[in-house]
Amino acid sequence: MSKLTITQWDISDRPREKYLTGGFTYLSDAELLAILLRSGTSTSSAVELAKTILADLDFSLDKLADMTVAQLIKYKGVGKVKAITILAAFELGRRKSSETVKVESKINSPEQVRDYMQDKNASLLHEEFWAIYVNQGSRILGSQRIGKGGITATTVDIRLIIKGALELSATGIFVAHNHPSGQMRPSESDKMLTFQLQQAARLMNLQLLDHVIVHKDRFFSFYENNLL
Repeated sequence: MSKLTITQWDISDRPREKYLTGGFTYLSDAELLAILLRSGTSTSSAVELAKTILADLDFSLDKLADMTVAQLIKYKGVGKVKAITILAAFELGRRKSSETVKVESKINSPEQVRDYMQDKNASLLHEEFWAIYVNQGSRILGSQRIGKGGITATTVDIRLIIKGALELSATGIFVAHNHPSGQMRPSESDKMLTFQLQQAARLMNLQLLDHVIVHKDRFFSFYENNLL
């Protein structure tokens, strides 16, 4: 038997038709995922396949967004094209969210640093180190990714961070990096890097305002924990 396509489903089980008549509000997470899947298997519809995937993830969209192509294609009926389509949809969502953080925005707390960084590295499986530059009024002047991979005092170019601040005429710097493992305590390398960056910033009359470790909605602030 061939896979069941959307046009072969019962009318009440057609997410596209439901959207056309009522909008996305009336669609469940499984139905939205089914639209991306387009078809199911010889024994289950795309909606049923979507429900199976979500059930395995405790119906968590965060967990779905964190999946890899290799993990998704383990499901019968999901090939590389479908897996990439699903992950691309989440990436578009992240990029859309990041557009809401305007250059005019202000940052003056670790919570705001976390929110700013979530759209950049919330689902990454590797570490990324970012610098956020602000003026005297805490207004964001810009940000840049400084490094990726294992973050240590030897792999992060402190000169690049200082150079970025001077080019933007910033007075303050927030730095942040993610811990994909979920371990929120800073490593000794994290502490050494922070100390070295703080010393370099002072030499150029700049202030290192905080170093924030982030993982999804959690964070660790060096400033709040008296490490800065």
